[in-house]
Amino acid sequence: MTTPVRVAVTGAAGQIGYALLFRIASGAMFGPDQPVALNLVEITPALDALKGVAMELEDCAFPLLTDIVQTDDPATGFTDVDVACLVGAKPRGPGMERADLLTGNGGIFKPQGEAIAAHAADDVRVVVVGNPANTNALIASANAAGLSPEQFTAMVRLDENRAKSQLASKAGVAVSEVRNLGVWGNHSPTMFPNFEDATIGGRPATDVLDRAWLEGEFLATVQQRGKAIIEARGASSAASAANALVDHVRNWVGGDATPDGEYVSMAVPSDGSYGVPEGLVFGFPCRTDGEGGYEIVQGIEVSDYAQGKLDTTIAELSEERDAVADLV
Repeated sequence: MTTPVRVAVTGAAGQIGYALLFRIASGAMFGPDQPVALNLVEITPALDALKGVAMELEDCAFPLLTDIVQTDDPATGFTDVDVACLVGAKPRGPGMERADLLTGNGGIFKPQGEAIAAHAADDVRVVVVGNPANTNALIASANAAGLSPEQFTAMVRLDENRAKSQLASKAGVAVSEVRNLGVWGNHSPTMFPNFEDATIGGRPATDVLDRAWLEGEFLATVQQRGKAIIEARGASSAASAANALVDHVRNWVGGDATPDGEYVSMAVPSDGSYGVPEGLVFGFPCRTDGEGGYEIVQGIEVSDYAQGKLDTTIAELSEERDAVADLV
């Protein structure tokens, strides 16, 4: 038995948190031999519900789960944390403008960034799931004095998983046959799942599937999938989001490096690659080492068509950054 990995999960009593925690405790995120300790962070009105979640975790008798902390205090919640999963966020309410949503979430992610910098492990790795995830990650990072921006990422893996599933279904193959489907940009309807670089069964996706379908129904389905799920089940994506978060962390820090010649989608601080303004937290194709490191894949050909899609999502993220300029 090795030293436990301490993982903080905010919004731990919410739907995504509920779908996520049992996966972490069972070994899905860090492997079957890695003990874990959980710091469950919630807002004060949700502490009773959080207590019930913790009781269920105890009742599962997970061999790998060594400790459970329940708290509404960020300082306590992020103490000695190795990985922070920032799931909780302020939802968009009726009549709320996007700028209002960004500002409201700034009130959550600014103090969380400060608390992580003050109390978490020096090499902590942070994944933001709560929407608008890219800009929330930017806010948290900007307020985490002493930590590197590269320690903060946002999740676009759900978009990748959705896109791979759609391609596999259309081609009549297993999802494992779809590779290098990078999601670029914002975790919003402007994101671009780059089918032009993807392969299906080792062949270019554009050779396997009709281009008109890829540009039309495929893009529309992936970009609007979250809305469609809300309309179908009356609630937002929870289990699939939790699953994507497990995938994201496992590849980044859970020992499962990306295979040679392959990549996964992560929203990371731009270094100027592909003309994306430096500092924007932007979805890129990335290779990971499984130990907390990553690199943006270079040399991918960007067609005029793809560049138009990138320009749209760059513009949206730039506007979001401008809207929270006082926080970053």
